[in-house]
Amino acid sequence: MKGLILSGGKGTRLRPLTFTRSKQLVPVANKPVLFYGIETLAAAGIRNIGLVVGDTRDEIEKAVGDGSHWNVRITYIEQDAPRGLAHAVLISERFIGTEPFVMYLGDNLLANGIAPLVREFETKTPAAQILLTPVADPEQYGVAETEGNRVIRLVEKPKRPQSNLALVGVYMFGPEIFESAKRIKPSFRHELEITDAIQDLIDRNLVVLPHIVNGWWKDTGRLEDLLEANRLMLEMIEEKADGTIDESSRIEGKVIVESGALVSNSTVRGPAIIGHNAQIRDAYIGPFTAIMRNVHIINSEIDHSIVMEGSRITGLRDRVTDSLIGRDVKVESLSTKPAALRFMLGDRSEVGIC
Repeated sequence: MKGLILSGGKGTRLRPLTFTRSKQLVPVANKPVLFYGIETLAAAGIRNIGLVVGDTRDEIEKAVGDGSHWNVRITYIEQDAPRGLAHAVLISERFIGTEPFVMYLGDNLLANGIAPLVREFETKTPAAQILLTPVADPEQYGVAETEGNRVIRLVEKPKRPQSNLALVGVYMFGPEIFESAKRIKPSFRHELEITDAIQDLIDRNLVVLPHIVNGWWKDTGRLEDLLEANRLMLEMIEEKADGTIDESSRIEGKVIVESGALVSNSTVRGPAIIGHNAQIRDAYIGPFTAIMRNVHIINSEIDHSIVMEGSRITGLRDRVTDSLIGRDVKVESLSTKPAALRFMLGDRSEVGIC
């Protein structure tokens, strides 16, 4: 069985951060989101993975390499423009061949992996198996209607949803999907929708099985979902202290302090990660905060946030919260202060707080 991870797309909902980096490489708990997808497929025993890439191919290829870090083999498949998930399937037909495969959206996170579902799919051999989860706003998703243990209808972002079961960004397909992807027409979004291709499987009386996801699932395409995913992943860490923590500092709960990091006269409340060579001085960190490598936080407070590599936050009198701060950003205090602080900052930004 092969794997297909989709890593194209513009990441418009995370701009300005994604003007300068791929959305799949934005970190959650100090690890790019894309890496979790590769790990999930590898844990399910899948060793041959196609990575569909777009404009950010060079950046993704530099980060992922040939896949040997995960004991998998990566094949890069270039998509000239975001033309829909079914289009990504079509351009991957040569790589997939006649084998069954898992398609995984590269900006999604699943709590419990997919290994049992892969075994189930291989045993039952349906044309497709789709993962579903109940959501409060089904009109924002592809929605499935089920009857017994079969899917009978799929609608992409319905105006009047007949179900609250949204498609999770993980799909399992047999080779029948290629014929269906060739039969459909572009949607009003001018894309080949995977929901239309799966509906074609249903219309051809082929079996499409549903599976309700146990545990959480997150699409990290929006700031609030990214921060929530960061919180959920941090709750799963095991505490570790490879860096330096001085006697005047206090560590509470599950905290990772990576090698070369310094925590001086500060409180770090877990769950939290302090990255390699980070400097935390006279500061308060956490909970649910991921500080990446070479970050300096001095005389400031921050919680429920992600701070990416090389950034500096110094001398702030108000706490930073619910924030995503890019690489090499400088945030420093000036003479007066605002009533509140909330940031989503792109790489190499500089912000003076008055």
